[in-house]
Amino acid sequence: MKTPVLYTERLEFLPYRPADEDAFVALLRDEEVCRWMGQERVPEAEIRALFRAVLDEVYPQRLFDVWGLWHEGTYVGHAEVKKTGNVEGHELVTALAPAYWGKGLGTEAVRGLLRHAADNLGLTEVWGMVGAGNAASLAMSRRLGFRQVKDVVSEDGTVTRMVVLPVTGSA
Repeated sequence: MKTPVLYTERLEFLPYRPADEDAFVALLRDEEVCRWMGQERVPEAEIRALFRAVLDEVYPQRLFDVWGLWHEGTYVGHAEVKKTGNVEGHELVTALAPAYWGKGLGTEAVRGLLRHAADNLGLTEVWGMVGAGNAASLAMSRRLGFRQVKDVVSEDGTVTRMVVLPVTGSA
């Protein structure tokens, strides 16, 4: 099944198109976004290669679902549902541009992913990885019903909280 277009009240989840590359690169090169995603800023060339891999491999081979998030015609973030390397199961990934933080769009994006996971993918639970210092995302996860399973400590000492949520249709 190819990555579907999804809609929530204020967001459109659209599969990436070649014209979206610069917006994708800008999001994943943003220092604040990288910090909360628990990663260093990656060189631009690597992010461009990643974007091309989404178009040339992920979509054609139907490896997982990945979207650009759009609000009122403006690119505001990124979302994925993919198998996680941490446990058996699927992980939800979202990243919003800082200008759109604190407006409820993150919660709305995760709810849209939960609905897709249950209704379209038939998943019974989903996982997430949230930086231990990311108070806003951890609070959102708790509000949505995610339960912390364990802390994952990386080689550099940073801590990420692994969370899980059972899902049912039409979240």
